[in-house]
Amino acid sequence: MSFFLKAGMTQYTMRSWAANRAWNNVNLVRLAEKIKSPLVFAHVRATTAGTLSLDNCHPWSYGKLMFMHNGGIAEFPKIKRALQTAVPDDLFNMVTGNTDSQWAFALLLSKLPDPQARSFTPAVLQKAMLETIAHINRLLDEHDVTEPSLMNFCVTDGETVVATRYITSRTEEAASLWFSSGSTFSEYAAGGHYKMSKTDKRENIIMVASEPLTFEKADWMEIRTNHMVVITPKMNLLQIPIVDRFYVPQSDPAALSRGTDFAAAKGFLSARRDVARPLESIENHL
Repeated sequence: MSFFLKAGMTQYTMRSWAANRAWNNVNLVRLAEKIKSPLVFAHVRATTAGTLSLDNCHPWSYGKLMFMHNGGIAEFPKIKRALQTAVPDDLFNMVTGNTDSQWAFALLLSKLPDPQARSFTPAVLQKAMLETIAHINRLLDEHDVTEPSLMNFCVTDGETVVATRYITSRTEEAASLWFSSGSTFSEYAAGGHYKMSKTDKRENIIMVASEPLTFEKADWMEIRTNHMVVITPKMNLLQIPIVDRFYVPQSDPAALSRGTDFAAAKGFLSARRDVARPLESIENHL
């Protein structure tokens, strides 16, 4: 998954799906050439739960909110019914697909004071995201699910973005997640070679992606496992730890020795290990 932010964000205006291979989709190429927006969500993935259909394609929207997920909730059929009971009727009926991801979105909406609100503060979205992850973890425990779940969630109201890099494990890496920020993002050589440039201290552009989108190593920073990224309407990017029983502080040597086999075997871990290591976390909350 990836998204692109540019200063002066407004509500997104377009959403498009394709249920076939993105690299062979001529319509997608044509749409991408024309879409212009201060905030864009893009999601290309293989199906991991549910059937292949447009209803199961990310991202989904509800009111002012848009959501997408990279990863998978382990043994989701075991907890699906219990999760559904936590979703009120009006949100239950908005689910048109049958994936773990869309039900996670419905659960997140249920954690908001008013999912139909015209705006949301960063703190409100952050709190709802944390409560969603905690709720899913409780259900996994209650149903004796021991396989790690990969919960790279991302939600926006068009002004604030909250994204997570999270796994229910103290010893394995989560699905990869990177960010790049700067003043301009431009093509410096023919053939689609782009790079991020910084002309001043302000961040006019922020990109978050499952894998680095360019070959410029200096452009990308890896987001730490079991951390949340919050991008505020003023284009401030905060990296905040998700402190629960799966969190390993950076002071613990185990934080640097998480295994990569699980996420890699699932196809969710970028091989770009040569890119810069993560920035230090911002421990305070919004």
